[in-house]
Amino acid sequence: MEKNLALVLLLAPLCAFIFNVFLGKKAGKGVVGAVGTLSVLVSFFATTYFFSIIQSTGKPIDVINLFQWISLEKFNINFSFLLDQLSVLWLMFVTGIGTLIHMYSISYMHDDENMHKFFAYLNLFVFFMIILVMGGNLLILFIGWEGVGLCSYLLIGFWYKNQEYNDAAKKAFIMNRVGDLGLLIGLFILGYLFNTLDYATLKTTVLSNSDILSNPLVGIAALCLFIGATGKSAQIPLYTWLPDAMAGPTPVSALIHAATMVTAGIFMVTRMHFVFDLAPYVQDIIAVIGAGTAILAASIGLVQNDIKKVLAYSTVSQLGLMFLALGLGAYEVAVFHVITHAFFKACLFLGSGSVIHGLHGEQDMRNMGGLRKAMPITFWTMMISTLAISGIFPLSGFWSKDEILMTAFHGNIVLWVVGSIASIMTAFYMFRLMYLTFFGEFRGTEEQKHHLHESPSLITIPLIILAILATVGGLISLPGNSWLNHYLAPLLSKSEHAAHHLGTTEYGLMGIATVGALLGIGLAYSKYIKKGEVPPQDSQIKGIAKTLYNKYYVDEAYETLFVNPIYKLSHFFRNYFEVFFSEVVFAFGKIANAVAVQGKSIQNGSVGLYLFAFVLGVSSILIYLFLV
Repeated sequence: MEKNLALVLLLAPLCAFIFNVFLGKKAGKGVVGAVGTLSVLVSFFATTYFFSIIQSTGKPIDVINLFQWISLEKFNINFSFLLDQLSVLWLMFVTGIGTLIHMYSISYMHDDENMHKFFAYLNLFVFFMIILVMGGNLLILFIGWEGVGLCSYLLIGFWYKNQEYNDAAKKAFIMNRVGDLGLLIGLFILGYLFNTLDYATLKTTVLSNSDILSNPLVGIAALCLFIGATGKSAQIPLYTWLPDAMAGPTPVSALIHAATMVTAGIFMVTRMHFVFDLAPYVQDIIAVIGAGTAILAASIGLVQNDIKKVLAYSTVSQLGLMFLALGLGAYEVAVFHVITHAFFKACLFLGSGSVIHGLHGEQDMRNMGGLRKAMPITFWTMMISTLAISGIFPLSGFWSKDEILMTAFHGNIVLWVVGSIASIMTAFYMFRLMYLTFFGEFRGTEEQKHHLHESPSLITIPLIILAILATVGGLISLPGNSWLNHYLAPLLSKSEHAAHHLGTTEYGLMGIATVGALLGIGLAYSKYIKKGEVPPQDSQIKGIAKTLYNKYYVDEAYETLFVNPIYKLSHFFRNYFEVFFSEVVFAFGKIANAVAVQGKSIQNGSVGLYLFAFVLGVSSILIYLFLV
């Protein structure tokens, strides 16, 4: 039964994709939305069943082998799926939040002429994410890994008639391929070292072989795997694609940022934790990169004016905190923040979409304000999620972020300071977003003001559910009484981070984190409510704010260092190499043509000339055969 139900879990979104591709246009928008949403809901129900089994027995479901995929002398790979604590937990929010986002999309995308295509891509995205999470080995993970990359390209560039959106899709696709090269090299090294890529066999081999500790290839493999994670989860230096991915429709942003693609790197590192545990210097790199990404993205978020781009840099920053936890070996803490982040970030993105929907496409917060009364459900749900991401007690973000900072404090005091500053910045820019959007006087056009309204229930219901989850989600891992740590304990080989018992130090750290969050909120209140400031127009931004607004000119640096040289190299090959080889090929044709022209003059109808040529030919053959 488990095997059949696992196949239902996996294939339901794929069936919806096929339906929407071939029959969606004729079926109508209502049917398209219903099929797309129900298919993911079916996967969620199946996941819930598996979750209940694992929760009651404490044991994973047996590995589900479909067939032998690759068979070599010493290397065998089965096409198999694994439903253990980690994969089922991940599937819970992939399919659960995925269902809410599909439901939201029915209303949000209703006026789009290609709604059937949008739902088809959305279903395919969820299907590949399920493959990535459920795979029983690294090769199947790689199929899902590449699949979500393809779907992100299709969805980011969904409104393909806009060249800027197309460029954003290409940027996401290419930058992810850079990371994927690192992942592939890591897979090859692990395959070479252990003759397998199967999770269970790999873990057993690694943990039982003490000699492997001296092999430098293990560290190189871990580093390559992390490079793959930097691409998918937007870490330094491969983070710049994620803010540009805002070009896609808002439900896509919510799906990518909250439940699917960007969490893939966290999942992979957690799944392969036994390899990373063998390479402490790689873990140090991960922690430093994570902390650096957190504060870099948070500082950029301070001055962004596009409501979705503020949230995008917030995602990059929060992912940085998750990698900080991974680098410190606190895998369960990173997973905890992935879960709470999925709740409040999905709510925030869908809430921003509700605002954009109410303002007929307006995304610049300088043209908003005073929406609190016109859109009360959107306001309150976003306010709850903003308090959660800011780390205010007792909302979910407080507990998960506090766990990360507490782990950093015990692991490396400098990283704790960096993470704390990033958290203060987060509180500031998130409340900057709220104040500019919902408070003060409306700064849009009269026409927009006249049509202000709350979004329909298909949009507000997912917001309410996600806001509730953002409120109570932290209960799964309270300090000293963590259900999550107990749930994941059979999976993780290290247990020293399993629980932080509350003492004077822990209470003190909680107090510092809370004061920091209140400081950020207070600064935003002073600037945007008390003084009533509105960010200046782009041309008037000066000084450090201009550097932050232009994202430290990293895109421009990449353009100069990588894009332009590659363009010039490709132009060189096109203008010289291609021309040279074309001329060589055409030269053979010209020679053959010239010979043919001369040959035609021989065919003049003279029988005598033909007989002479015949005798000459026969004589030549006889001389060659008998005299040469």
